[in-house]
Amino acid sequence: MKLAVVGKGGVGKTTTAAVLARTLARDGGTVVALDCDTNPNLGISLGIGDDETERLIGLRQSLDDGTQEHAPSWDSLIDVFGSDAPGGVRLAVVSAMDKPEPGCPCCGLSPEQLLRTVAFDEQTVIADFEAGIGTLTRLEAGAVDVIVLVVAPTAKSIEVARRAAELVAEKQLGRLVVLGNQVRDDADRALITAAFGEPDVACVPHDERIADADRRGVAPFDVAPDADAVLAIAALAGTLRATA
Repeated sequence: MKLAVVGKGGVGKTTTAAVLARTLARDGGTVVALDCDTNPNLGISLGIGDDETERLIGLRQSLDDGTQEHAPSWDSLIDVFGSDAPGGVRLAVVSAMDKPEPGCPCCGLSPEQLLRTVAFDEQTVIADFEAGIGTLTRLEAGAVDVIVLVVAPTAKSIEVARRAAELVAEKQLGRLVVLGNQVRDDADRALITAAFGEPDVACVPHDERIADADRRGVAPFDVAPDADAVLAIAALAGTLRATA
């Protein structure tokens, strides 16, 4: 199963991707998390810490200046540019490079091309896309199975999410699941559910423990596993696994 997590910046996209990955790995899956964002921070939300996250980012950047050897295959990409996160998740930073070498898996293929062309076998892949809808405009049908669209109860977030949902439907990119995040009350819930008719909609409550984990640079799954927001995202992971 291949999942892409998308949404406007600041809506909780990366936290959602991390909790989904940790939950699916905890429940027995082989999970690879792909940080496709141009500002890669998935490692922090997964629990590998600031230093290891910066090391992975530095490896990607060193491709441009020639101090890092390329990875000629998918397996070597995951090995060279990856790190073992807690709970059995393998993280790899696969953001696009400024000076890609055509045909090279580690830098010549964009994240959306990797998802389309690589055979992941029995692995569950969770891709944290760049903020906004840019990657969706380049994504092709069949590249992913499920798109988790994270939306906060604000007008700007809902507008970006509407455009994303239209792209998913128009290009037939896969099953769409709308995740309403940071929901404080019934009014927030109604605002989100009213904006999306056909796709599945799940809601995650606002939770100060998630915000605190973000401020501290630690994984919510580790420091607040019983937080309502973590439990809600974990429940979605269970639903996705059951219907895969």
